[in-house]
Amino acid sequence: MTSNPIAETVASLMPRAKAELTELVAFQSVADVAVAPKSECEAAANWVAGALHAEGFQDVALLDTPDGSQSVYGLLPGPEGAPTVLLYAHYDVQPKLDESAWATPPFELTERNGRWYGRGAADCKGGFIMHLLALRALKSNGGIPVSVKMIVEGSEEQGTGGLEQYAEAHPELLTADAVVIGDTGNFRVGLPTVTATLRGMTMIRVRIDTLEGNLHSGQFGGAAPDALAALIRVLDSLRAEDGSTVIDGLPAQARWDGLQYSEDEFRKDAKVLDGVGLTGNGTVADRVWARPAVTVIGIDCHPVAGATPSIPASARAQISLRVPPGQDAAEATELLFAHIEKHTPFNARVSMEQVGQGQAFQADVTSPAYTSMAEAMRVAYRGEEMQAAGMGGSIPLCNTLAALYPDAEILLIGLSEPEAQIHAVNESVSPEELERLSVAEALFLVNYAESKKA
Repeated sequence: MTSNPIAETVASLMPRAKAELTELVAFQSVADVAVAPKSECEAAANWVAGALHAEGFQDVALLDTPDGSQSVYGLLPGPEGAPTVLLYAHYDVQPKLDESAWATPPFELTERNGRWYGRGAADCKGGFIMHLLALRALKSNGGIPVSVKMIVEGSEEQGTGGLEQYAEAHPELLTADAVVIGDTGNFRVGLPTVTATLRGMTMIRVRIDTLEGNLHSGQFGGAAPDALAALIRVLDSLRAEDGSTVIDGLPAQARWDGLQYSEDEFRKDAKVLDGVGLTGNGTVADRVWARPAVTVIGIDCHPVAGATPSIPASARAQISLRVPPGQDAAEATELLFAHIEKHTPFNARVSMEQVGQGQAFQADVTSPAYTSMAEAMRVAYRGEEMQAAGMGGSIPLCNTLAALYPDAEILLIGLSEPEAQIHAVNESVSPEELERLSVAEALFLVNYAESKKA
């Protein structure tokens, strides 16, 4: 892309961006000490802080948030009277999952088939690099026309709410006229997209106990209550025959009006195996953007390797529930707890704990900031019109910022288009999308500053 000076500058900066993303991806910054040492997150946070210092940010600080993580903050003052824009990304990442399923090492940025592979390349270390590219391009073309606050979170993937709590305790820190959340993505590569809605989430752990200890399945099987069997029944009760989420009392038939998602496109994006049907009913957009969705993301029980013929005395699962706009995540959690209590068989002992929660979010895409972004994307994507889509994932900070700063306009863009496979093995980022979105963000800042002068 070489159609204007900002685009030319971003293009020239792409080799540097790749080198920096390589360094950042190398940190195994999973904000869960059971998966990776805390030192990896600390090293990533210090790298981000160093990058902000190098760009001339002031007041750069590592913020110790209540959940034990660190977020990185910095301020880059703009011209007198200019609006303030808050730029957001996060440096923590999802676990690597099955390393043997990665085609290349998960924490080594590797170029393959025109994409850059590595955990966090798109979600969301690439988002931080996108912000840097946009600011550098503006510096080389007349300067940055707004004041910029940067906040880079350290525990977004865990859903533990550390940054939200910190912001609520220090409301003056992140005040801004507009917020750009660089943690969503285009509907597909080459189609500029802002995210209009985010589903909220709740994360719980369920444990079922039935016996004082495991028993010989030949001697006691048939009468002794099996904790794993009880857990399986509970988990199965969360879905209808067609796979729809069914939690007693939780509405699950909302409709999505707007950009649609064809079943063929979805099957391709989700890499659904030939002959395997999709779950749920209604349109795909209904199912992934407008309705609740439950997922069993982990089960603790005896592994197959080394299994013995014994009846499990206890079993545990972790459950993720995505909650669409219009539904309160706390109420959905209470309904989920009540459902599990009701559907636990054999009068087994069941215990539950909540380990994460975030509210759904809905943006006003008719606001002036979105007009500025639409104009910017039209240039960056050579005439393509900006689209508004939903996103099934959660960014709990959005609602916190909306509550703290009701006059701020919140925009959601990013690098997590379907081919990126975020949260899965072989995560990658499109360098073309990184380049185009960096141009779009730079042009947005120019447009937004001009709009505030009117």
